[in-house]
Amino acid sequence: MTTKKVFDALLVLQHQSGDKKALGLLVKRHHHRLCRHSFWYTRDIDAAQDIVQDCWGIIIKKLNGLRDPNTFGSWALRIVTRKSLDFLDSNKYQREKLKAMRAEDEDREAAELRQSDIQRLQKAIRSLPHDQQVVLKLFYTQEYSLKEIGGILDISVGTVKSRLFHAREKLKSILKK
Repeated sequence: MTTKKVFDALLVLQHQSGDKKALGLLVKRHHHRLCRHSFWYTRDIDAAQDIVQDCWGIIIKKLNGLRDPNTFGSWALRIVTRKSLDFLDSNKYQREKLKAMRAEDEDREAAELRQSDIQRLQKAIRSLPHDQQVVLKLFYTQEYSLKEIGGILDISVGTVKSRLFHAREKLKSILKK
């Protein structure tokens, strides 16, 4: 057994006997090491310090019940390890929850943008002459070919092409505004 373990065991026994200074010495001896250990898990110095601070509260509460004072160092390290892992688990859940919320917000914003774009396009189409609106509808929404549209409207394929061209050009200029 090393002198460090013996000294820690002595401090634990003194604390268990009511010596308040012994606890201060234990904290002084182990705080930095416990912070480094927690940081190794969390990779966040502030979180590691908070975790170790919380662990000291647990250690102080349970120190009088420690049966083998020689195991203080490993016992305290186990507490810090568990709390660090708990922190990582809870943060993982929080990060995943935050990521899901952001994705929902982005989806909602995209849907709102699409809806506003659709409304803007519908308004622009309604401003076109009726014959151009009909050709656009038959070509893009009904997916008829140019020849079929010509047959439906009883106009030439050239006229269908012309109306489509002029409708698209007019829509471009309206939507650029």
